[in-house]
Amino acid sequence: MKKSFAFFPIAIALILGLYSPVISQSIPSSSIYHELLKLRETKRVLYVAAHPDDENTRLIAYLANETKAQVAYLSLTRGDGGQNLIGPELGIGLGQIRTQELLKARETDGGRQFFTRAKDFGYSKNPDETLQNWDRETILSDVVWVVRKFRPDIIITRFNTIPGVTHGHHTTSAILAEEAFSLAGDPTAFPDQLQYVEPWSPKRIFWNAYNFRGEFQEEEGEIYFEFPTGNYNSLLGETYSQIAADSRTMHKSQGFGSTAGIGNAVDHIQFIKGEPFTDSPFDGVDDRWESYETGKEAKVLIDQLIDDFDFKSPSSSLPELLKIKAKIDELPNELVWVQEKKNQINSLILEAMGVEIEFNSDQESIFPGALLQGEIIVNNPTDTELAISSIQVLSEEQLEVAVSAKNNDPYRKSVEVGLDREFPFSQPYWLNGDVDQPMYTISDQQLIGKPFNDLSLYAELKLEIDGASMSIQVSLNYKFNDPVDGEVKEPVAVVPSVDLELSKQVIFGIGDIKPQVTVWVNFRDKIEDGVLYFEDLNETEFRILEAEDIPGQKRRRYEVEFMSNEMGKRKIKAIYKTNSGEFDLITNRINYKHIPHLTYFAPATIDWIQEDWKISKKPIGYIPGAGDEIPDVLESLGYPVTIINDGDYDINYLSQFQSIVVGIRAYNTNEELASNQQALMGYVRAGGNLIVQYNTTARLLTNQLGPFPFSITRNRVSVENAPVTADFDHPILSSPNQINASDFDGWVQERGLYFAGQLDSAYETPLIMNDPGEDPSNGSLIYAKYGEGNFIYTGLSFFRELPAGVPGAVKLFINLLEQ
Repeated sequence: MKKSFAFFPIAIALILGLYSPVISQSIPSSSIYHELLKLRETKRVLYVAAHPDDENTRLIAYLANETKAQVAYLSLTRGDGGQNLIGPELGIGLGQIRTQELLKARETDGGRQFFTRAKDFGYSKNPDETLQNWDRETILSDVVWVVRKFRPDIIITRFNTIPGVTHGHHTTSAILAEEAFSLAGDPTAFPDQLQYVEPWSPKRIFWNAYNFRGEFQEEEGEIYFEFPTGNYNSLLGETYSQIAADSRTMHKSQGFGSTAGIGNAVDHIQFIKGEPFTDSPFDGVDDRWESYETGKEAKVLIDQLIDDFDFKSPSSSLPELLKIKAKIDELPNELVWVQEKKNQINSLILEAMGVEIEFNSDQESIFPGALLQGEIIVNNPTDTELAISSIQVLSEEQLEVAVSAKNNDPYRKSVEVGLDREFPFSQPYWLNGDVDQPMYTISDQQLIGKPFNDLSLYAELKLEIDGASMSIQVSLNYKFNDPVDGEVKEPVAVVPSVDLELSKQVIFGIGDIKPQVTVWVNFRDKIEDGVLYFEDLNETEFRILEAEDIPGQKRRRYEVEFMSNEMGKRKIKAIYKTNSGEFDLITNRINYKHIPHLTYFAPATIDWIQEDWKISKKPIGYIPGAGDEIPDVLESLGYPVTIINDGDYDINYLSQFQSIVVGIRAYNTNEELASNQQALMGYVRAGGNLIVQYNTTARLLTNQLGPFPFSITRNRVSVENAPVTADFDHPILSSPNQINASDFDGWVQERGLYFAGQLDSAYETPLIMNDPGEDPSNGSLIYAKYGEGNFIYTGLSFFRELPAGVPGAVKLFINLLEQ
């Protein structure tokens, strides 16, 4: 059975996340009208997949803005295990970037965002492997929780449940969504949740059917529904394809800049289970307004205002909006859709008036125990009085102000923000537990699913308009003027009063060489005397070579040398102890223009590897790709590393380097490198040693990466402890350091990706590996002599293994450099 319907396009509005406070911002009258249309609608859709960028932004945009449903995307992970096209951040840093990119995508397409506790551990080939890493019941409980909390009428999965056709995380998301569809309404399933939510059974669940390799073909006997997702939105002046492309382009760390398709587009959903339907996926879905008498009255008032809306003077709708608010305020507040409608009507009232509310500071951070000056600004351009009865900063005592704002004359109030000494740092909530596990540790049930932290630095204003009252939370922002970008607002971060910086987080004692590290102690207030020591080290294993205060920067610098005869890898932590406490955190900042600035904290740990490896420490050239931390590790090993920039591709210049390493994805991103491929081959032919790390199959800037033909495949080994068969007598594995089987122990996340294939006979392949149940692959590391030099391509994940301090991977990379 096939049902297809077209819907008339309507304007788009940017919808805040489910847990976001109401914040007023002036918007055009067309957007106010669109929000009024969304206020009228009560349908709800939950879209489910595994990662940031899995979601179908076109279908979300259509459902949120044409159907006007409340649409949420549940991503099982935050994308922590992927690659990063725009910078060096991986792991938990990348997970934060992708979280914010998803939130920006939802602002663009009109949806909202949820997550589970699942951590993206990299590529997985089937759901069995995925669920060996994730605890099935834990992640299933999170999906059930989101269903019960959000209470969707229908669920749509991005993927189907057939193993082996896509990423194992993808398939798992569909499997768990179907199980949650059946369990969420069962009070015996995860009963501990029921102290916060009630059981909820959606009407039906669908799969967003697709065919990436060609035109979609329906299967005989299946039931489908079509959405015309290429429709044009006449109020916004965009198609849903254009909105979707803008939304997808927010995934910049994935390199997912998108161009909209032009013309008709159709998205299909395939019925999986639930109540049968005849005309629409929403058949039988109740209009929630009809459940309450005051809801019915509110609906009549909304319909009337939609008919009478004045686009030239949206503030003239204020009397009607206040009547609607009075009716909505009578509805039961414990219902999630009612909470949303209350937030929506409050925003509509302020938006119709053109009200602007800001809470700004000229400081970008504050530490517990400190004070900060802020300013609250309220501007009301209309002649209707907007009364401000009280202002409450954080949870402090309310300030009774009894003032009003009107006629475009801003009300301004300076307020002092003071934090007690126990005030929590600006740490993303999911990083407060053990971040090295395959799932995040979150003990507070109410936090599960939230895209980000609730506001911690904010002011709450109680407002009155013609007798109607509302409370508005406004976040504290660092506001400044950038000479290029103009006005910029960034969240104010709460940071430690004392934190540490390390010049290296992986150090090597090779032979009798004693590694050294610079430890910076940063003081937010004033330099405080203390003692630097290292957890789990005795006083004979380190010595402070130099200590220096830099008063103008409020910093203390220590030069530290480590010495030990204990071979192997140790993890140590730097701690600065004062009379006021012990400090052991590094403050990390992530700054990109397309997302808010991010702050998070990690222990000041150092991986110390003591070995007797042979190493020449001759100069290395490094050609940047998409960004990685390997140059830092090579410098820690003692190699002088020079970054090869545009204009450096002269053979005489290149000949100074014992080896040249090409960064990850460089042939996908570095046009200058691709243009100078012949110069690199000349370097090899003259006796150089060139090591090319993995590139992806998409958007290769040249197809000739080596001196002899080979191709980039999608082959990979995703199980990090998969067995490896090696020719240990091969020069790469035997010189100058003998590699053995134990050197493949302790690898993280994966063995490698995008292996070489279709190899010319000139290439030698000393390693063979495969995931369980798959055919062996010999393309993880290929080697060829060319002229007087050597060429190496490797898909092994050195970009993960070296910064993680995996000894065997470091030893193998040294051998590659020393050929």
